[in-house]
Amino acid sequence: MAKATKKKAAAKAPKAAKTVKAGKLPVPKNIPAKKTRIPKAVLKAEAAHLKPLVLPEDGDAAVLDRLWATIEARRQSGDVATSHSARLIARGTPKVAQKLGEEAVELVIEAVARNRAATISESADVLYHLMLLLVDAGITPGEVWAELRRREGISGIAEKASRARPKALLAIAQTTKLP
Repeated sequence: MAKATKKKAAAKAPKAAKTVKAGKLPVPKNIPAKKTRIPKAVLKAEAAHLKPLVLPEDGDAAVLDRLWATIEARRQSGDVATSHSARLIARGTPKVAQKLGEEAVELVIEAVARNRAATISESADVLYHLMLLLVDAGITPGEVWAELRRREGISGIAEKASRARPKALLAIAQTTKLP
């Protein structure tokens, strides 16, 4: 009787998986295997994504203007199903500002840890979320660039001293010694 039970148990036990050919995953028998061809554009995008970061020699800062324009287009489309930018903007300014703050903290952590690659990556995240905040506020990069040009050649200490200090902030802080 024990032999018969062992034979039945052995018959019910799953068979060892066959060796899988390179590039193909095993498909369970109850799921029909659908042969699909991966589009060349997808393969190219995946290959480009996996390549090491190659920085341009000239450091093209115009990418920020293009990024702002892309985010603005996504805001106008309002397609929250496919656009991360549109989704964040739809959640409101506090959420956009919160995301910028989170990314800034992550950047600070990586910079203090002296993790160069992560600092570069987090810097890109901060710039993206800054552009998102500018789009949300209706501010163009040109306005920010103009303010930077205005400050060019002025000592940071002198520029900061020339700013008006908000009285409400000084009252809350109970000091006049805010930098």
